[in-house]
Amino acid sequence: MAVSDTQNPLLGETTCGSLLQQLQLIWDEVGESDEERDRMLLQLEQECLEVYKRKVEQASKTRVLLLQSLADSKAELLRLLSALGEKSFDGIPDKSSGTIKEQLAAIAPLLEQLCKQKEDRIREFAGVQLQIEKIRGEIAGTSIIGEQMGTPTVDEEDLSLKKLDEYQQQLQELQKEKSDRLHKILDFVSTVHDLCAVLGLDFFSTITEVHPSLNDSVSVQSKSISNDTLSKLSGMVIALKEDKKMRLKKLQELAAQLTDLWNLMDTPMEEQSLFSHVTSNMSAAVDEVTVPGALALDLIEQAEVEVERLDQLKASKMKEIAFKKQTELGDIYAHAHVDIDSAAARDKILALIDSGNVEPSDLLAEMDNQILKAKEEAMSRKEILEKVEKWMSACEEESWLEDYNRDDNRYNSSRGAHLNLKRAEKARVLVNKIPALVDMLVAKTRTWEEDRGMSFTYDGVPLLAMLDEYTMLRQEREEEKRRQRDQKRIHEQHATEQEALFGSRPSPARPLGPKKVVGPRPNGSTSNGTPSRRLSLSAHQGSGNGVRSMSRDGKRDSNRPAAPVNYVKEEAASQMSATEQAPASP
Repeated sequence: MAVSDTQNPLLGETTCGSLLQQLQLIWDEVGESDEERDRMLLQLEQECLEVYKRKVEQASKTRVLLLQSLADSKAELLRLLSALGEKSFDGIPDKSSGTIKEQLAAIAPLLEQLCKQKEDRIREFAGVQLQIEKIRGEIAGTSIIGEQMGTPTVDEEDLSLKKLDEYQQQLQELQKEKSDRLHKILDFVSTVHDLCAVLGLDFFSTITEVHPSLNDSVSVQSKSISNDTLSKLSGMVIALKEDKKMRLKKLQELAAQLTDLWNLMDTPMEEQSLFSHVTSNMSAAVDEVTVPGALALDLIEQAEVEVERLDQLKASKMKEIAFKKQTELGDIYAHAHVDIDSAAARDKILALIDSGNVEPSDLLAEMDNQILKAKEEAMSRKEILEKVEKWMSACEEESWLEDYNRDDNRYNSSRGAHLNLKRAEKARVLVNKIPALVDMLVAKTRTWEEDRGMSFTYDGVPLLAMLDEYTMLRQEREEEKRRQRDQKRIHEQHATEQEALFGSRPSPARPLGPKKVVGPRPNGSTSNGTPSRRLSLSAHQGSGNGVRSMSRDGKRDSNRPAAPVNYVKEEAASQMSATEQAPASP
């Protein structure tokens, strides 16, 4: 085997050829045979071949590893692109461009960039998911205020921007829901605060029963917004509002009782003003009561104690109060001209109170009911009574007019004659309206009686009977007037005949003055002492003490007749003709 390699003078280093040359020199010096030399050279070549083989195998393994690393890098590159949702990425090397190491060197920065981008994306996902889980925990009530939550598990297979946007959208919805819940919580807390102020309750202890975070010392963002908190707050608001409603109702009932008791016992305004804070809300609606402490329990208890005190005081003044109400009832009936036995009523009330068999409140309630009915009856009688007053006034004017017409000196120029003349003119107009007024009264009275199924009485006497009596007496008076006119005509005719027979008219004796006949007086008799038809009718109807009268303001007047007077005054004319003497004999 020829040795071609020699020492390379350019490299200045030992080579295989130089070593082989040294080996040949040694062999020459030693005197090795050619066979031995060939054997040793063959062995040397085999050893070199083994070394080359090992180097080739090692190089082949290295290439395989590099190819695997390149494939893994490309796969990781694709996986990162897929996880990050990148469909394409600039700078990815071509498969056939450059050696394996060049391709690896080209992919390495891309992988590093994508890995960093992945880590950033994971942190973004973790931050968004952490906020989502926190808000969900706050809503569900599973998270504790101030508790540090662990890092959530992020799905590294899907780190796309689309997925991140979905999480961010979900987070925004949860944040909006949290904001809405916070507003509800704050509204509930404000309502509870106002209600506690009105009801006189401790707001701090009341609100912390729902959740400790609802205290004012806790920041808004740290307040509980869980479903349980909202439910409890809603229930508390409903309960407090119901409590407010019940307390207001109780307070208004007490205020009404206080007002009634004050009115019954004429309590001074100074004493009433001590409970003005109670009576000021007597007619207020629930939402209108906003003054702090207006419905506190101690205030209601004070009102209850005062009502109890006044009730006890009322029991001691029961007789006085009852008699006061009976007087009020009697005044109402007196104004309405309804005849009642006030003395018997007072005796009955006194007996009931002394017996103790009736509750004072029940007795007063019954009397209030009677007063209400009396007012209703008085109102139903008002129109008819006004007509009766007009009728009586017209009858009085009629009586005056008849007296005026009998006065022979009425036209003398005496003082006040012109005033009487004017009054007479007005009286004649008024008297002419009496028949129509009576007819109207009869019609209205009959309608009233038909509607109520009872008789309309005036101071105990049926009004229709009074009207019928008046009508009958008026007819009798008209008949009397006609009779007197006939007598006067006969008398004048007789006087004429006497004058024609004897040539002169005798002077008649001075006639007696006309007797004034008037209607029934308050004591039930006429001016000449004879009972009238009016009295007999009243006695027949059971009035007992004749006819009572009522003035225009509703008070009893002993100087004014209760019914029209002077129904038979024209009787005076007949008496005058009877006293007139016949002419003397010649």
